[in-house]
Amino acid sequence: MTSRPLLSRVADSVYWLSRYIERADNVARVVDVNLQLMLDAPIGTAAQWQPLIDTSGDSAAFATRHGTATRDNVIDFLTLDTRNPNSILSCLRSARENARTVRDTISSEMWEQVNRMYLMLNEEVAAGRAPKSHYDLFYEIRTGCHLFQGITDSTMSHNEAWHFMRLGSKIERADKTTRILDVKYFLLLPAINHVGTSIDDIQWSAVLKSVSAFEMYRKTHGRIAPARIAEFLLMDREFPRAVHYCLIDAEDSVHAITGTPVGRFQNAAEQRLGQIRSELDYMHVEEIIAGGLHEYLDNFQTKLNLIDESIFNTFFTLKPVSGGASAS
Repeated sequence: MTSRPLLSRVADSVYWLSRYIERADNVARVVDVNLQLMLDAPIGTAAQWQPLIDTSGDSAAFATRHGTATRDNVIDFLTLDTRNPNSILSCLRSARENARTVRDTISSEMWEQVNRMYLMLNEEVAAGRAPKSHYDLFYEIRTGCHLFQGITDSTMSHNEAWHFMRLGSKIERADKTTRILDVKYFLLLPAINHVGTSIDDIQWSAVLKSVSAFEMYRKTHGRIAPARIAEFLLMDREFPRAVHYCLIDAEDSVHAITGTPVGRFQNAAEQRLGQIRSELDYMHVEEIIAGGLHEYLDNFQTKLNLIDESIFNTFFTLKPVSGGASAS
């Protein structure tokens, strides 16, 4: 017996539920690693918080509200600011709302985990308390997001809805991995003389740690080398936070949803995902660096935005059916 086709509103909700959880995880990662970078950096090295805002895509909103990118301003904006739709609290609130609307599609354990994470952070804010230690808070959020992903894979049927969740998380993760890698470009701008020094190594190590890639990178490549780090985070097919790995999984899920054989396409989502994935299949990192890593990443993020747009137009928009009615 085959399952009924998923309603577009349900597909949209599970897709964004997954994206918001992944986004909260990644914001917690990058802020936490910058805090750690302050501890590891040599004495006298200025802490840099503006790069976190620059790579978030929310520079204009931050400048309007806070002006200078200080430690406290950036942490508040990225963690607790309800006016920032990409803050951790806003992401968890949006994830919870999406989960609430599809409780009959997801498992009760998934709902409980989303609800638990949101209430934990929201209660701290509502009570006017500073949230624990920042290190403890970000660890708890990251662990909670990992737990949600594990619960999803363990308690939800791997059906069409699960593939939409997988698609959402992998597109979001690919985007955030490129942005985290791009943080290094912004860190170098004010201190190009640090290239090749111990400070440079510390910063590149921080990039790896922010995506939990430090150990796996060292097992694969050994010493810290910028070109190899870029290659690992962009092109590795086996590391689950590498961009290439994410796009392979995302493409598999799109084809599982549509039933189109892999290697063919029948809609813009399949076409654009296939194009960007195949680009990484045959790209050499030396070509990317020669053309400018930042420029490549900036262009890549634009392509990911186009993929998200094509996913929306392919699966979530209302389409006319015979007789002039509309499908939901």
